[in-house]
Amino acid sequence: MNNDVIIKVEGVSVSFWQNNVGVYSLKDLLIKRKSPFKSKRILNDINIEIRRGQSMGIVGRNGSGKSTLLRTIAGIIKPEKGTITVNGTFAPILALGAGLELELTGYENIAMLLALYGTSNGRNDAIKRISEFSELSDEVLRMPVKQYSSGMAARLAFSVSLANDSDILIIDEVLAVGDQGFQAKCMQTIYDIKRQGKTILFVSHFPDDVMKICDTAILLEDGFMTHHGPAGQICDNYRQLF
Repeated sequence: MNNDVIIKVEGVSVSFWQNNVGVYSLKDLLIKRKSPFKSKRILNDINIEIRRGQSMGIVGRNGSGKSTLLRTIAGIIKPEKGTITVNGTFAPILALGAGLELELTGYENIAMLLALYGTSNGRNDAIKRISEFSELSDEVLRMPVKQYSSGMAARLAFSVSLANDSDILIIDEVLAVGDQGFQAKCMQTIYDIKRQGKTILFVSHFPDDVMKICDTAILLEDGFMTHHGPAGQICDNYRQLF
């Protein structure tokens, strides 16, 4: 793979098993000879090259496969077909509160996630930066995360991921956390990460955010990549779907 290419997605398809409508009992299974599950294709033959330092947006309607594509690139989901090659490290922000252990306190979660990210030098400084960025009080960070509101958990997970010095930042629909001031701070931090030459993959239903952050974008429809090009053009294609 070209050293300038940090992520290469080649012919990737992903299918999930789901309940088969019409199979409600053992009788249906034995007499009608219907399987209780059926396979549904979520991604179809996706091919992408993402260059180092590039910011790429992924847009599409609900159910188009955006989050599945991010999770497949991050290695959480194994593709049914095709290959994904990554030449760098990830900082994934894939869901509100993702990666947090509910029984642990905020501080314990920060320490655990930093260890998972491989952050050992200057860990105390990192914990301080994360707690300050999250704007969660010392009292809150000493509480078990199971007592947090969804917004508080999202702030914590987002702050830890942004503090991780990785090559690739993956963001999936999580910029709507907290108040407007916190959202603006998150956006500014993402701009700073972009200026540092990091690679960003960004999923959002808001074309304006995609255009602010991303250089290029792709449009997914029913698991197919239908458009790929400059972010502004792809966002216009996305708006035309409605």
